[in-house]
Amino acid sequence: MTLQARALLVAAAVGLLGAVPSLAQGPAGPAATQANPSSSTIIPRSGSETAPGATASTLAGVRLEALLTSDGQRIDQGLVWRVFSARNERDGKPKLIATHREATPSLKLPPGDYAVNVAFGRANLTRKITVKPGDGAVEPFILNAGGLRVVADIGGAEPPANAISYTIQSDERDQTGNRATIMTGAKPGLIIRLNAGIYQLTSVYGDANAIVRADITVEAGKLTEAALSHSAGKVAFKLVTEPGGDAVPDTQWSIQTPTGEIVKESVGALPTHILAPGTYAAFAKKAGKSYRRDFLLRPGDVVQVEVVAQ
Repeated sequence: MTLQARALLVAAAVGLLGAVPSLAQGPAGPAATQANPSSSTIIPRSGSETAPGATASTLAGVRLEALLTSDGQRIDQGLVWRVFSARNERDGKPKLIATHREATPSLKLPPGDYAVNVAFGRANLTRKITVKPGDGAVEPFILNAGGLRVVADIGGAEPPANAISYTIQSDERDQTGNRATIMTGAKPGLIIRLNAGIYQLTSVYGDANAIVRADITVEAGKLTEAALSHSAGKVAFKLVTEPGGDAVPDTQWSIQTPTGEIVKESVGALPTHILAPGTYAAFAKKAGKSYRRDFLLRPGDVVQVEVVAQ
């Protein structure tokens, strides 16, 4: 199992990272709080709208913009803005008052303090802004974001479609030592937008124990590419009453390590699983009886393990 990670400087980082429509946008931080639609004001894509209960003379104009880095280009697509009031009079919590999907929304708000979250894929930033009387104010949000693309292979070959998925977790741990999960079910080849920082990748090939873990650093304004190589074999299991016979249906299977750790359990006549190379014991249970066969699986093997009910 090997890891190769390289940070690639992107000449047009904003354009590259913003051109991947397949990446789902996900709220984070305060933006994860879903407001009741009846208490939300959605700012139209075509422009600004006067806030309820306010007149044009009492409103102030402010324009929001986001940048990948302090000296980088402005992000011109793929952004979600959420504007919160500083405090809700009822419960003291921030209240979502506007959502906008334009790159540089122009807002009309009563003067005061607001919390604004901007999300760019899984990268996000929340900070306080103060709206003052007058128009023309610009509030820049520096995301310090980069991109991550994972390339996976199986012994140097390209894996079958949807055979590999990976989880992204933060480097920080809570009091119990657990990492925060940023994204699950990610697929190789896609560009994931993330805040700059260190992340742990957990890549799973198949549905059992063919797993690779690696730490990777995402740098602001750069595309980081991580190459993960899996080593595994494919094995099918078959319970027969005599060597070479037909498979017995509805057999309960338990695949274990030599120390008794359960790797995979399944039910069926010919269950097939992808396993990490190693020595295993296959247990087949049928009609209250259990049968065992030990086997060795090498990298790249495609084998059938036949257990004879004797």
